[in-house]
Amino acid sequence: MKQSFRKRGQKIARKWERFSEKAKEGSREHIQEKLIQRLPNARRVRLLILEWGLLVIVIISLALTQAFWYQQSYTVEAYVDGGTYIEATVGNVNSLNPMFATTGSEKVLSKLMFATLSTIDYSGHVGLGLASSIVPDETGKVWTVTLKEGLKWSDGVDITINDVLFTVQLAKDATINTSYSSNFSGVTIERIDDALIFTLPSPYADFAATLNIPILPSHILSGVTPSKMLEHSFSTNPVTSGAFVFNAIQNVASSGDKIVYLYANPNYYKGAPMLSSFAIRTYTDTADIVSALSTGEVTATAELAAIDRELFSSNLVYEKQTTIASGVYAFLNTASPLLSDANVRRAIQQGINMNEVRSTLEGESPLDYPILKSQIELTDYPELLPYNLEAAKETLGAADMNGKTITLMTISTGYFPEIAAEFETQLEQLGFNVELSIYNPGQDFLMNVIRPRAYDILIYEVELGADPDLFAYYHSSQATTSGLNLSNYRSAIVDDAILGARSTMDEQLRIAKYEAFLRNWVNDVPAIGIYQASLTYFFNKNVQSFSEDDRLVYATDRFVDVEYWAINKALKNRTP
Repeated sequence: MKQSFRKRGQKIARKWERFSEKAKEGSREHIQEKLIQRLPNARRVRLLILEWGLLVIVIISLALTQAFWYQQSYTVEAYVDGGTYIEATVGNVNSLNPMFATTGSEKVLSKLMFATLSTIDYSGHVGLGLASSIVPDETGKVWTVTLKEGLKWSDGVDITINDVLFTVQLAKDATINTSYSSNFSGVTIERIDDALIFTLPSPYADFAATLNIPILPSHILSGVTPSKMLEHSFSTNPVTSGAFVFNAIQNVASSGDKIVYLYANPNYYKGAPMLSSFAIRTYTDTADIVSALSTGEVTATAELAAIDRELFSSNLVYEKQTTIASGVYAFLNTASPLLSDANVRRAIQQGINMNEVRSTLEGESPLDYPILKSQIELTDYPELLPYNLEAAKETLGAADMNGKTITLMTISTGYFPEIAAEFETQLEQLGFNVELSIYNPGQDFLMNVIRPRAYDILIYEVELGADPDLFAYYHSSQATTSGLNLSNYRSAIVDDAILGARSTMDEQLRIAKYEAFLRNWVNDVPAIGIYQASLTYFFNKNVQSFSEDDRLVYATDRFVDVEYWAINKALKNRTP
């Protein structure tokens, strides 16, 4: 049996061997006949081969072009979620409690982390924040506030009317001193169902603007003694209601510079931001900010002036400039023996060539009055005395001002030193001796210059707000060390006009009161308008920040649309 299988296998092997030999021979003959013998024919058809080859190349090129065109036509590079935005600020971070925010860095962090009852909207007017309604009665003395539904803190707890009540009562507490305390002086608050009723000591047409106050979480802080509020752990690790939530803080220099890291708040009432995180990098020197932005260490800054653009050589740094509701003025101290006479103040205003003073400005808008047209449109603006050096010198000579020493003070940032130098030159032309002092902005300047009014003339910037409320800067009651009447200006007529404009809900009557105020302000010259301040924002060209269409009132209002800021890009299909 085994021999039979062996023979059969050998027979199959021989047959396979003969078949393989025939196949090899056939293949050689086929290649010889079909390919090698026909190669000489290629010369006769080479043109046809070339044409077919070119046709194939054209078809492939067209296909690639069509694919590229399709991609360009139906896709677009757009900003997408994710990424970290780093903004450079000036000022220390001593507390993250927004009630105690005093430095520029702390105010930026407050805006990013805490929502407010009312807010400044895209048009530059007072709008609604956490509040769903802010409604006055017909007298303007009683205001009713309700909250939007579904509001939550970053820890998931509901934001309620109790949080608002707690925050306002804290702001009113005499044992702590916050920047919001004066807003609620004499105001009583009562909760009725799901609303808060504010009763004012007198009518106030712009009370909604005072509700632009960050709300604190009562479920965290209600048991804390007000005097211990600043020391509570909330000041270093807060629960928040704004677009971002505190993550961590890092010390980066012995000078006190820090990086504060935030992450997107999924519970933000406007919707979760596109950015995954936001960081604030603090500096003590603006020169360091220029270097950091040039090298890409930070994404943007609002701490530089337009004049600083020449410091940037990189084409990656862009800028946008938008006016804000702040004014730069030369405040004349009416309590100074040298400037107590209105005739002397008028002569100084007449003898200062404002065209020369403003010649150093780049893109800033001249400002002659303490009321902006964006606040209220008046029908009658009183004329200022035109520039007349000789007439001014004659008046000053008659007042025995020749050779008198006038103290002129300002701060060291932006255009202030250049403006002060021009004022010094022109005051000397008027016959004064001038002592010019330039301070670094900060606590020392506030305590030693502003509060004691230790100057004859102060060149300084003040916030004018969304509404032309002039009480803080020109009412007699504010001519104190704790007030902001930087001219020490006192006038019973002006006080009446200011209070009358504040207390009426009638727009035409308000206009009449403000026009009366302006006539006295121009005649008495407690201040000389120089220019309307602007926010110059330097940023990396590849990012998306605030819209240039936004009308800003305060510099921090740039964050009004921070939920749409972005730093990452990707190709997205176009919407048909």
